[in-house]
Amino acid sequence: MLLSKMRIPRLWGAVLLICLTCAGCDTTSNLGPLSPEELDALNKSVEASPTLQAGEKIRITVFGEDRLSGEYEIDPAGYVSLPLAGNVKASGLSKPQLEQALAKKFRSEYLRDPKVTVDVASFRPFFIFGEVARPGKYPFESGLNAITATTLAGGSTYRASRTKILIQHSGEAGFHEYSLAPNVPVLPGDLIKVPERFF
Repeated sequence: MLLSKMRIPRLWGAVLLICLTCAGCDTTSNLGPLSPEELDALNKSVEASPTLQAGEKIRITVFGEDRLSGEYEIDPAGYVSLPLAGNVKASGLSKPQLEQALAKKFRSEYLRDPKVTVDVASFRPFFIFGEVARPGKYPFESGLNAITATTLAGGSTYRASRTKILIQHSGEAGFHEYSLAPNVPVLPGDLIKVPERFF
């Protein structure tokens, strides 16, 4: 009986330690809502020529050179590996910038006047979880916004907030709060949480 009484405090101590550890590991830390100016800047960046990112698959066409043309994935370090050109930095460049870099590389290695075009074959997927019917990974499509992303995941549950959504863009340390509206863009690689509403 005495042994059982001694074990109970230890058990509660272990439970408390686990709870505190989990509380410290919250991956949905909220960075607060964006100001109208920040949202406007985000929308302008979406409209501008986007930069290529690791995990995306790009289609490179070198006119008249079928051996060099094809689809290539940007590796986690941000490079594409191409015949003759070797490893070329792609992440962080716009499509025109990569076209110029590849033309320069091919010109110095093999071709006299290469004509190169770059297109994105597939973007990084976005991830959505929380109060949606089908949480998970979804392919990114141009023009996605907070409402259409939620719709792709089967719509909100009855517990979901009707007014806000949390989004973490690539490179951010946590989630920003946005209004659940069509003018809130979703970007490749975004993490999206549909929070629970307060009843």
